Amino acid sequence: MTMAENARLILGLRSKGWTDTEITDFILWIETGEDRYQPQEKSEEKA
Repeated sequence: MTMAENARLILGLRSKGWTDTEITDFILWIETGEDRYQPQEKSEEKA
């Protein structure tokens, strides 16, 4: 990926409501494959 593609990925995830920590962990998971960085499903709160 180029830097421009990386920037668009980060901006896109931010627009979806991801935190910077979630984005960083996701990118680390893609690069390393380490389970500790794997995205976890968010549980939706029910009113």
